[in-house]
Amino acid sequence: MTAQTAPQSAPVHASSNPALVAALAVGLIALATLAGAWFFQLVLDIRPCPLCLEQRYAYYLAIPLAVLVAIAAARDAPRGLVVTGLVLLALAALANAVLGGYHAGVEWTFWQGPTDCSGPVVDLGKAGSLLERLDTVKVIRCDEVQWRFLGLSLAGYNVLISLAMAAIALWGAGKTARR
Repeated sequence: MTAQTAPQSAPVHASSNPALVAALAVGLIALATLAGAWFFQLVLDIRPCPLCLEQRYAYYLAIPLAVLVAIAAARDAPRGLVVTGLVLLALAALANAVLGGYHAGVEWTFWQGPTDCSGPVVDLGKAGSLLERLDTVKVIRCDEVQWRFLGLSLAGYNVLISLAMAAIALWGAGKTARR
């Protein structure tokens, strides 16, 4: 009697699945970055300017997208779908690096920033409420650095983090496409 054995599928290890590794890494980096941003804002009372808040959008996108890509990679979804997800993660991170670079340039006065956070205040309302408004409104300027470490502001660190996320996502996409 011969026993026929069904082919055993090897367990999927993260190290043998670069898309899974890349998606998880990008998601964790995005989560840690947002946690850090909220820590600076809520614990250290370093308020974000409008450009800082816009730079968070890529992280808000990256976390759920990275989770979806990781699930797809772990479940052997079509390679094209997984690669597309990783490329989207890379593009979001690269766009965020550009926005962070623009913001850092505004901080270093290389160029003028948006008028809503680096230009003069022009709409102060009626004269009677001017003093009241000045007491209650604190404008966080995009061209004033509130915190630096090793010469870089938070916008500068955002550029580095975003570039790292893009590199990881592109590495995962490249490895997965060649499989």
